[in-house]
Amino acid sequence: MKLEFEGEKIKIRKLKLSDAENIYRNIKDTEATRWLEPNIQHYSKNDAVKFVRTTHRDIRNKKCYAFGIALKLDNKIIGCIGLSSISWKNKNSEVGYWLGKKYWGEGFGREAIKLVVKFGFEQLKLHRIYGIISEENIASQKVLEKCEFELEGKLKDEFYYGKQWHNGLIYGLLNKK
Repeated sequence: MKLEFEGEKIKIRKLKLSDAENIYRNIKDTEATRWLEPNIQHYSKNDAVKFVRTTHRDIRNKKCYAFGIALKLDNKIIGCIGLSSISWKNKNSEVGYWLGKKYWGEGFGREAIKLVVKFGFEQLKLHRIYGIISEENIASQKVLEKCEFELEGKLKDEFYYGKQWHNGLIYGLLNKK
């Protein structure tokens, strides 16, 4: 199974231990990670190394496919994207992603999602890919919509961060082939 995909400006690839430094550097920006799990604010370089090792194990076990988003120019990791919560029976999976703040607004997120969706539909033979995001995360809503995901519904009090509950939105995309 091919686990590297090239787009116009980026490539999606398996993470290497040498990527841990760039992961850590990008994820320590609290603005870039405000929509991620609350414990991400205490993320260390060692956590980045553990994350890379976990991605390798999860791919081997077909549990989750997490990849680095790398610039084609220099192969430097600028974020991560993956398919998780895979239901092989129901042929669906959740897409999740993040980008370092200085890479926002360049179309990298949209390009990464399209590449991972293609992988999910063509190689994993999924029927549906969905994303669950905070209702307040307008940028992520726009990215999913540009990738032809449709708003399927609102999840009341889906996320707890900042000492309060926040609604989630679920977006989905069907494989029409």
